[in-house]
Amino acid sequence: MFVKFKNLLHSYGHMLLPVLYGLFYLPTFSYLEKRNVNHIHIIEMKIDSYIPFCEYFIIPYLIWFGYIAVAVITFMFLDRKDYYKLCAMLGTGMTIFLFISYIWPNGLQLRPEVYPRDNLCTDLVKILQTADTSTNVFPSMHCYNSIVVNAAIWKNDKLGKRIGIKWSSMILCVLILLSTLFLKQHSLMDLIAALIMFVVFYIPLYVIPELQTKKQSKKIVSGKLS
Repeated sequence: MFVKFKNLLHSYGHMLLPVLYGLFYLPTFSYLEKRNVNHIHIIEMKIDSYIPFCEYFIIPYLIWFGYIAVAVITFMFLDRKDYYKLCAMLGTGMTIFLFISYIWPNGLQLRPEVYPRDNLCTDLVKILQTADTSTNVFPSMHCYNSIVVNAAIWKNDKLGKRIGIKWSSMILCVLILLSTLFLKQHSLMDLIAALIMFVVFYIPLYVIPELQTKKQSKKIVSGKLS
C-alpha cells in the first residue's frame, strides 16, 4: 500500500503544487483585501492620466484567467522540468506580492467615476471593479504572471518551435498588459515593477542555466576535437 502511494506521489505529486499553493495564496489575498489599514500608499504616474479608459480591454483581461490555468496544466503533462520552473517563478512572484501588500498597503485612484460608454463590456468592467478592489496592486500579478507564462512557452523545447502557439501567446500577453492600463486596474508603475521582478527571477532560472549548458557543450566539443 505504501509503495503504491509512493509511486502515485512520484508520478502525480507535482500536480498538487498549484492546489497546495492556492490554499495558501487565496485566503491570504482575501485577508489583505478585507483588512483595515491606517494609510494606503497611492500608486500613480503622470503618464497614467494620458492613458484613456477603454472597456473593450476587459476581453483580454478576463482571458488571463484561462491563459494562466491552461498554461500550468499544459506544462504539467508536457515538460516536468519547465513545469517546476514555471511554478517556481509564479509562486515566488505571487508570494513577494503578498509580502509587499502586507508591509506596504497600496492602491490606486485611477478608476473613472463616470464610464464614457454604456455597453456589455462596460457592464463587465463594473462587475470586475465591484469584486476587485483598487488596493493591493503593486506589482501587477496580471502582468507578472502573463510575462512568466509567455516566457515559459517561448523557452520550452516543444512549444517554442510552434510559431502559431508562441506568437499567439506573445500577442495575448501584450494585450493583457495593455488591458491592466486601459481598464485603470493598474498604474504603469505596477507593470514596470512586474517586469523588473520577472527579470530578477528569469536570469537565474533560465539565462544562467543556458549559459552553463552552452559552456559545457563547448568543453565537450573541444575535448573531442583535441
